[in-house]
Amino acid sequence: MSFLPITPEEMRECGWDAPDIVAVTGDAYVDHPSFGIAIISRVLEAAGFSVCILSQPQGAADFARFGRPRLGFFVTGGNIDSMVAHYTAAKRKRSDDAYSPGGRAGRRPDRATIVYCRQIREVYPDVPVIVGGLEASLRRFAHYDYWDDRVRPSILLDAGADLLVFGMGEKQNVEIARRLAAGEPVSSLTDIRGTCFAVPVREYTPRPCAECPRYELVSADKRQYAVSCRIQQDEQDAVRGKTVIQRHGDVIVVQNPPMPPLSTPEFDAVYELPYMRAAHPSYAPLGGVPGIEEVQFSITHNRGCFGACNFCSLAYHQGAGGGGHCPHARLQGVYPRCGRPDRQLPAALLPGAAAKGAVQGEKVPRAKTLPRPRGGPQRVFTYAPPAAEVAGDQKGIHPFRHPL
Repeated sequence: MSFLPITPEEMRECGWDAPDIVAVTGDAYVDHPSFGIAIISRVLEAAGFSVCILSQPQGAADFARFGRPRLGFFVTGGNIDSMVAHYTAAKRKRSDDAYSPGGRAGRRPDRATIVYCRQIREVYPDVPVIVGGLEASLRRFAHYDYWDDRVRPSILLDAGADLLVFGMGEKQNVEIARRLAAGEPVSSLTDIRGTCFAVPVREYTPRPCAECPRYELVSADKRQYAVSCRIQQDEQDAVRGKTVIQRHGDVIVVQNPPMPPLSTPEFDAVYELPYMRAAHPSYAPLGGVPGIEEVQFSITHNRGCFGACNFCSLAYHQGAGGGGHCPHARLQGVYPRCGRPDRQLPAALLPGAAAKGAVQGEKVPRAKTLPRPRGGPQRVFTYAPPAAEVAGDQKGIHPFRHPL
């Protein structure tokens, strides 16, 4: 067992003149499955690809460190959004960065994914660039940016990347790499689940899909923005989710349906890969991975959340997890469209709360069934704030999302 190469010398020791893939991250290189880039790079390695790690590049020249990769650059801003890593909720600059050596701030740029992709284009204009990770996944459509206090376009367009991988990317990244290795141009990889791509309106082939209000509308109208978000969340279901599109001027951003989640054996295989479970020696000041013991993982369907709470992005990023053990969810999706009560998610998914009628000592509001906008019931909590608590221009904009 050894770390993946992070220098040209280490790459040559592996017998490579150039890697198949350069995996770029805004974090220090920690080869542990709690780091997304470690999982993706080890999964690609297990699939037979040579991977080098480019950790916290400091300029365009760093992207030429390993030479031209045979297949492309796979880019992530890191385990945490780069703007959250740099600024507090009050928009004050942070003095440290927990994912950098010695906790030093300033080792990654603001909006790291966008910056890295643009720097890659300076050095290798025609090499495929695939973005993923939290920073890309949550910004795949037009989105409100807290730091700019405005709606920004899809990060796919801002970054100029070829493909965007959303959610948990093991299957997507391996399929992308295999098809690139088979000689397919990156522009043809438009049918991979769990990915987004952009295409000029004039070249778009219509398909059954859910269309969000266009970027120009959601930028100007809060209600249209809310409608767009609702459509995106409703289709974030690996069983019944449809293709989702959104126009940005003369370009259409296309999101394919989500990739099905890993099975339990697939999960176990991912977490049993030969991770070093430590920081690379070059990042010794970072030390080990705090709070993580050397244990053998046995993973079940524990990614994602079917709660879809307004304050949390987990379900939008990872999907509506937790329903994999339910036969209804496996057939109908976690948010089934059909109106049959016997195909609603069973109360057994919340055994503690359902049996005791309480969560952390507080009473659980009684649930009822309300019609969904496009047919099919949804169980929601009956509590709604008094009208006086809702701003006039916001009333009715944010629909209930709790399908428990």
